Amino acid sequence: MLSRQFVREHTDEVRDALALRGTEDVDLDAILAVDEEWRELKARGDDLRHQRNEVSSEIGELKQAGDEEAAQEAIERSQELKAELQEVEDRADELEAELEAHLLELPNVPQDDVPPGEDEWDNEEVRRVGFDSLRELPDAVTPHYDLGEDLEILDFERGAKVAGGGFYFLKGDGARLEHALIQFMRDVHREQGYSEVFPPIPVNSVSMRGTGQLPKFNEDAYRVGGDEHDDYDDDDLWLCPTAEVPVTNMYADDMLLSDDLPIKHQAYTPNFRREAGEHGTETRGMVRVHQFNKVELVNFVEPADSDDRLDALVDEAEEVLRRLDLPYRVVKLCGGDLTFASAKTFDIEVWAPGDDMDYGPDEGGRWLEVSSASNFEDFQARRAGLRYRPERHESAEYVHTLNASGLALPRVMVAVLEYYQNDDGTVTVPEALRPYLDGQAVIEGHEPIGEAAVGAGERE
Repeated sequence: MLSRQFVREHTDEVRDALALRGTEDVDLDAILAVDEEWRELKARGDDLRHQRNEVSSEIGELKQAGDEEAAQEAIERSQELKAELQEVEDRADELEAELEAHLLELPNVPQDDVPPGEDEWDNEEVRRVGFDSLRELPDAVTPHYDLGEDLEILDFERGAKVAGGGFYFLKGDGARLEHALIQFMRDVHREQGYSEVFPPIPVNSVSMRGTGQLPKFNEDAYRVGGDEHDDYDDDDLWLCPTAEVPVTNMYADDMLLSDDLPIKHQAYTPNFRREAGEHGTETRGMVRVHQFNKVELVNFVEPADSDDRLDALVDEAEEVLRRLDLPYRVVKLCGGDLTFASAKTFDIEVWAPGDDMDYGPDEGGRWLEVSSASNFEDFQARRAGLRYRPERHESAEYVHTLNASGLALPRVMVAVLEYYQNDDGTVTVPEALRPYLDGQAVIEGHEPIGEAAVGAGERE
């Protein structure tokens, strides 16, 4: 959240930021007009209170002097001032609420080195890793959705039967591979100094607003119940769209100390998203689904350290792909592709060779985003009340928050199934995962279950 003082004193910077992001639904001039009227009313209220205090003192003096007529006139004047003050304060409160609502819809200001651009096509590639030593692939790589069904480790039809489109079953070695990836990631990040938390899966509207999911993106989240406008409604809950929400809000309204920082938490959670803005895209497979697992990395740091911490955070997320020996790239997001709360973001995109897309690398296939590492500076901290004291005797300041997926499934699963598949339709298990699968080196698949699978589901 941008402070009203910042918006007022850095109007051109905010206007440039909106232009860089391509944000057209924010009327900055209207926000400034509300702020100006609010400040005028606050000043008018202060003046009225001062006048009323003077009249109150005058009433006592007049009564003491025995001038009852003048004292009565002063009382009437005091009542007029009280009524006018109440009117001014009521209007100021209305403007205060309106101003806060406007400020909640203002996105963060991008850092100076965020490149211009409208969307993902304008993002800047920073580096590619792993393409100088690709493993030998089949002449025609089978997409994960066909391969997974052939091996009987993915079941989209039964997932849709019990929950609708965008849900699926992982079966047998598919489920074991998913659990292996999660445990592997948790171990990698524990080595990197992350302390683990397991947060609540439902989160309230206050927490969603704190990290920036509300009010802008309520259509993408699954509401459990309650009223998002009633902060005291016990039933006001959403299914967790990302562990960023509960973990960032762990310290909401707390007072941290500089000795506490940096704080590095990791959290595994299932996540739920409607993907309301992506209707009709990625209708096959696991790339865009409504429920997925993720290991999230959340950092709380002093402001002077956040830029360096972002670089380190990207490296910590990359380590998972390096150990899995999966080819990937890192890109810096342009202004038009930045998320609402981010000041600067790097995406990590793994290479999946099963579907040949126009925007993939020269080797064919496509890029799949598996992590967005972002520096939010104090944007989330202002919304959530995340403060610390540099020294015990000093005034409180807002911390800087950062996060990244470390990594997000199931797109890592897609990359493993497509990159590690063999000519005979089996999948080689990456060496780093074998200890988590009791030494299993190859996924050979399972027999289909049910009468309907006979014939139609049998492999040659």
